[in-house]
Amino acid sequence: MILNEQVYAQALLLAGELEQKQMALLRVLCQGANNALASRLRDGLTPEDCKADFVAAASLFALAALESALEGSVGEEFRAGDLTVKRSGGSAASNCLFNQAELVIAPYLEDRFAFLGV
Repeated sequence: MILNEQVYAQALLLAGELEQKQMALLRVLCQGANNALASRLRDGLTPEDCKADFVAAASLFALAALESALEGSVGEEFRAGDLTVKRSGGSAASNCLFNQAELVIAPYLEDRFAFLGV
């Protein structure tokens, strides 16, 4: 339980100002990131064995998920009279956060590479 709170605290620190609903969503996303990340650790490793990197990676994963969720609430196209604003592609911010999290935790993860067929 304490690890979850540390991940949430770090995610809040990195996120900056958030509204109450966003904070509640971030708390849920941190719990999900903790669980998902713990299940990917190499056999014999626990989150406490790599605590600093685990907390950093889980908080970055949660922030990437929050960014994706928030960008989903914004339309792809917005029109106001003669002005049209269009979004294209995914959010660079959420992709960057996700990639950074993967890099931080990579040394502790189970090798998941496998050939499925030739």
